[in-house]
Amino acid sequence: MILFVYLLFFGAKGIPSLAQTLGKAMYQFRNATKDVQDEILKGASEVKKQTNALRLDQIDVEEAPKPKAETILPKDNSNEQEISHS
Repeated sequence: MILFVYLLFFGAKGIPSLAQTLGKAMYQFRNATKDVQDEILKGASEVKKQTNALRLDQIDVEEAPKPKAETILPKDNSNEQEISHS
């Protein structure tokens, strides 16, 4: 229907220019769509890398050996004094 109306206004000589314009428009639309998809995938991969890095950090923290707390008890000198006085 649109093609018929175009033929009425511009005639058969205008069809090649219409086809060229449609071809350029489709090419630009595909490129724009590809660029948007690439940006989305790039952002998703960056988020995935950050998430993996955070997971690795958490694993390192969880698996890191905890320092052993040494309990230092004061010496009980009361037994020594009793033994030496006996």
